[in-house]
Amino acid sequence: QVQLVESGGGLVQAGGSLNLSCAASTNFAMGWFRQAPGKEREFVATISRDGSSTYYAASVKGRFTISRDNAKYTVVLQMNSLKPEDTAVYYCAARSSVRKPIVTMTSPANYNYWGQGTQVTVSS
Repeated sequence: QVQLVESGGGLVQAGGSLNLSCAASTNFAMGWFRQAPGKEREFVATISRDGSSTYYAASVKGRFTISRDNAKYTVVLQMNSLKPEDTAVYYCAARSSVRKPIVTMTSPANYNYWGQGTQVTVSS
């Protein structure tokens, strides 16, 4: 089975930076989602299995960067210029086998495996 483990969450001041890592057991197309209390899980970013394509939610584009190191089976979400509204539990997710257009990978339904989540809190 595919296993995903997030790490790197914590408390940061508004305007600061934080990097999240997802350690995986294999290299699939990957995504990051977040969920704030009382809200639906929200798409953040996705990256193709070879790292050649990325796609971001409008709310984070220009501030967040998704990347991967397939030799280490790791996906990283670099978060800069953080805002209080970025506060949420962040989850990494993976999709196996058949490729889909990257713009369709904003839906949680297109992922097969999920990590346990890591808390990110941005203070004002």
